[in-house]
Amino acid sequence: MRVAIGSDHGGFFLKKIVVALVAELGHEVDDVGCVNGESVDYPQFAEQVCEKVRSQNADRGILICGTGIGMSMAANKHASIRAALCSEQYTARMSREHNDANVLCLGERVTGPGVAEDVVRTWLATPFEGGRHQRRIELFSTL
Repeated sequence: MRVAIGSDHGGFFLKKIVVALVAELGHEVDDVGCVNGESVDYPQFAEQVCEKVRSQNADRGILICGTGIGMSMAANKHASIRAALCSEQYTARMSREHNDANVLCLGERVTGPGVAEDVVRTWLATPFEGGRHQRRIELFSTL
């Protein structure tokens, strides 16, 4: 699986951990930045990751900022992006099973690295159930 990963300065250190984990799990990583802990604007990185997912240059995306809130808001502005802010394994699993989330959002300041790794593992490994859930996702385009 190809996974595009991006962060702002508030998520930079957790991004380094997540990039290493995703590669260790055997996935192809496309790290779009940021490249250090200096202040940057998170919507730019959300745009890059979402465009890669939308254009099918990545199968899924992961976005990280201080809380994950800003990244999830920015990501969900994009058509066909279903970004889920997850802070534990249950929501990570459900975001995939029921919502076919194609972007995972994490918050470095609110989720420790060990929990974040568990969330990423669960999210990457969980398939979409389809069925009634697909019908509901299709309703998004009518809103």
